[in-house]
Amino acid sequence: MENLVEQFNDYRARMNERIMDSDNLIIKRLFNLDTNAYAAGHLNEATKEMLGLACSMVLRCDDCVKYHLGKCKELGVTTAQVQEVFSIATLVGGTIVIPHLRRAVEYWDALSQ
Repeated sequence: MENLVEQFNDYRARMNERIMDSDNLIIKRLFNLDTNAYAAGHLNEATKEMLGLACSMVLRCDDCVKYHLGKCKELGVTTAQVQEVFSIATLVGGTIVIPHLRRAVEYWDALSQ
């Protein structure tokens, strides 16, 4: 059985390809804007991904949390740094974020194996 990371990445890639096949200009522009927003600028990419992670946790989007955790791992963000993001997101979002925190910790562990 595929692990959490492979399942998520395979599904995301497959569905993004399906979405892009629709050739919808608005969706393509939104995807492009999202990609460019996380490019290095006055803030480096790792900082932007940690911001995205915190916002995604507060908004309670598990897919977004997984995506940003994967990017954080790729960019060399440490477990200690991710734990700080988790603490801020849970503080800002309140106890309703705790179930998402559990899944985020599980996913980070899977990325770290």
